[in-house]
Amino acid sequence: MKANLVRKVGLALLFAPLVACALLSAPLIVSAAEGAHLDRAPDVRNDQAALQNGAKIFVNYCLNCHGGSFVRYKRLTELGLTEQQVIDNLMFTAEKIGEPMRVAARPGEQKQWFGVVPPDLSLVARARASADGSAADWLYTYMRSFYRDDQRPTGWNNTIFPNVAMPNVLWDLQGQQELNSQTHRLELPVAGQLSPAEFNKQIADLVGFLVWAAEPGAGFRKQLGLGVLAFLLVLLGVSYALKKEYWKDVPKN
Repeated sequence: MKANLVRKVGLALLFAPLVACALLSAPLIVSAAEGAHLDRAPDVRNDQAALQNGAKIFVNYCLNCHGGSFVRYKRLTELGLTEQQVIDNLMFTAEKIGEPMRVAARPGEQKQWFGVVPPDLSLVARARASADGSAADWLYTYMRSFYRDDQRPTGWNNTIFPNVAMPNVLWDLQGQQELNSQTHRLELPVAGQLSPAEFNKQIADLVGFLVWAAEPGAGFRKQLGLGVLAFLLVLLGVSYALKKEYWKDVPKN
């Protein structure tokens, strides 16, 4: 009886962290609205200029409400920027370059202003992945799918995330889209500062930066993985040659 109890407790302790992780991560994984199509996000992971521009857009338009607190400003130098460039152009909510990319407002203040604390975007480019597409595809489509809706408190809605609490912070660049009630397609009766193609490029850069921010060391990890595979292939050849050398004098029968 005591042995069974010990075994059950051991199993519970073993699987408790897995269950906790699943419960904590479940709310973050959100699929697109039913029947919605996700556009393929351009891959700008190897384009430093695009990633630098994405960092600028994030700081100017997103960091007012959403933090990126898992990334320190100093890591932006990995995008080809100098520390002085980061300090002069991208640091508005911190004093030292080693500080995380946090918002200036406190969580209590944000909850009072918005009714809910805006989520940190450090890992959003991984958390939004689903069966509908990659997280980059979701973000790329979401940021281009806002439309005017007078029924919403913010005056905005989104076809990918219906009844979203976030307004379209990039409306001055994109313009004001409207949802055609008959075709259920987005139209652009009020143009913005950028053409649709130019706006899409800006969103692609922003999404590229968020993908980088979710795992800044992804490039090194992949290079290291290729190096390990190459080493294992060499080791396989050496091992096979060694095996043949050991067994060459052993009779086959």
